[in-house]
Amino acid sequence: MKVVVAIDSFKGSLSSMEAGMAMKEGILKADPQADVVVKPLADGGEGTTEAFVEGMNGTWIETEVTGPMGEKVTAAYGYLEESQTAVMEMAQAAGITMVTEETRNVKKATTYGVGEMIKDAIQRGCRKFLIGIGGSATNDCGIGMLAALGVKFYDKDGNPAGIDCEAAGKIVRIETQEMLPQLKECEFQVACDVTNPLCGTNGATYIYGPQKGVKPEMLEELDGWHRNFALKTKKDLGCDYAETPGAGAAGGLGFALLSYLNANLESGISLVIDAVGLKEAVKDADFVVTGEGRLDHQTAMGKVPVGVAKMAKTYGAKVVAVAGSVTKDAKACNQEGIDAYFPILPGILTLQEAMEKDNAKQNMQNTGEQIFRLICACRGKEA
Repeated sequence: MKVVVAIDSFKGSLSSMEAGMAMKEGILKADPQADVVVKPLADGGEGTTEAFVEGMNGTWIETEVTGPMGEKVTAAYGYLEESQTAVMEMAQAAGITMVTEETRNVKKATTYGVGEMIKDAIQRGCRKFLIGIGGSATNDCGIGMLAALGVKFYDKDGNPAGIDCEAAGKIVRIETQEMLPQLKECEFQVACDVTNPLCGTNGATYIYGPQKGVKPEMLEELDGWHRNFALKTKKDLGCDYAETPGAGAAGGLGFALLSYLNANLESGISLVIDAVGLKEAVKDADFVVTGEGRLDHQTAMGKVPVGVAKMAKTYGAKVVAVAGSVTKDAKACNQEGIDAYFPILPGILTLQEAMEKDNAKQNMQNTGEQIFRLICACRGKEA
């Protein structure tokens, strides 16, 4: 019996690999002869880097970069030496949680530190990049990131236009001759689960600007700055990605990655599934175990466990999901490829007790053991 375990993190409790390894221990208690493969899992957002570092023998790299408001911050990313791959979350350098109510200024916020992270990884030999771009504090169209990588932006007087959102409205000329030459050798895969274009009422400024501090009276002006940058990019680079789904992600960072770094924007779960080799592992699996901290109707609408389940079903595997808690409307998951799901809690516990790491590991292990004792018993009857 081959079982592939790919469980999302139980945030605040177990990482993806901790949950997966606890499940593996339980399965092996039920069937010591089982072939159990554990894969890291995430959706491209928070926790993705941790999943790759833990699950693919990576290391953490820390580097000092420019934060969203120009301050110096320490950003961490994952380094997979064997494949010369960097796994990054832009929020490490330009995340919305790094900006307080008092320091927030969306016109001045910059992605410069994201470019510095990429530059650091290139200098270490990385040529493949997996980048999550959720949770940004910025609306600068990625101009800051590009400036850190050597792109030059000039205003009407021939002066540097800047590295922030305001620069987008000032730019009249773009020069790419001094971009890092190694970028031509690099491949960028970007986890992006939004489909917004760069501009317009469904674009970066109108949809995501308000949560970053954009006032209603500012919307038209900032959206106009984005349009200016898109037009100048089209004129000077000869490409036009302003209407491409995802261009408006992370305050227009998606647009910059598409236009200047030839990036591929993909759904987070699809990117992770491909990167960790989950499809290959599942091809001959009898069972796939997935899950997350809470199973509910949102899970059924396309979150990580359902993404895994749908992929597993294409290869004929049975799918079991586990969770810390399960709501009544989680039954919708049964229509989306999850054959059965189980909460791991054995009884009444406080939230603090349930999330304590040792308790969660033991509960995961015990649940896995009992699920597969039943599976083994049923397979024995069939035989």
